[in-house]
Amino acid sequence: MNVYLIRHGMTKGNMEKRYVGRTDESLLESEKKRLCMDIGPQVQKLYVSPMRRCIETADCLWNQDNLYPGKPERVIVPAFRECDFGRFEYHNYQELNGTKEYQDWVDSGGTLPFPEGESVEAFKRRCQRAFYQIMKAEWKQEPIDRMIGLVVHGGTIMAVLDGFSSPHKDYFDWQCPNREGYVCEVLFMKDTLRLTHIAKIGGGRWNG
Repeated sequence: MNVYLIRHGMTKGNMEKRYVGRTDESLLESEKKRLCMDIGPQVQKLYVSPMRRCIETADCLWNQDNLYPGKPERVIVPAFRECDFGRFEYHNYQELNGTKEYQDWVDSGGTLPFPEGESVEAFKRRCQRAFYQIMKAEWKQEPIDRMIGLVVHGGTIMAVLDGFSSPHKDYFDWQCPNREGYVCEVLFMKDTLRLTHIAKIGGGRWNG
């Protein structure tokens, strides 16, 4: 079984390098046009974050003009939403630089919880738990050579690969631009999940 981990297209906040977490903004109009020129990978099922930017990305990549025998089944997964950045939400480096709470967070290597927001560890746990449950259920389906897609956030992809990549790389090693991501092979050994043969994808190149 293979899984595609696709980061949503670019928003205004992404373009301005803001911390876009709970802010539910749409894709840039130019981004929608660009994405609708691509065709998403052929998957049997899509798991999508509830945020508008992810739903719109999925709509573009699997739109009505695509030549599919049928659209993939789509499931909204609340646990795949982006991290809550608390008081940093929708600010960027230029706006936060020089404040004590931001400097403390930077000095911690990003390990401190976001002020009035979520800790990275709590965020990773909820993403990894949801991903594990979904992959375990999919693993039991037939045929076993299933292709599954996730349209989610950069942080969600980082959390999933930090939890299950083999060989392992850490959370910040898995950053990827908008419209890009990874395709991985899913392996279960007893109750252990591993993602192997990880390859970058994006920009309309969906086969790894």
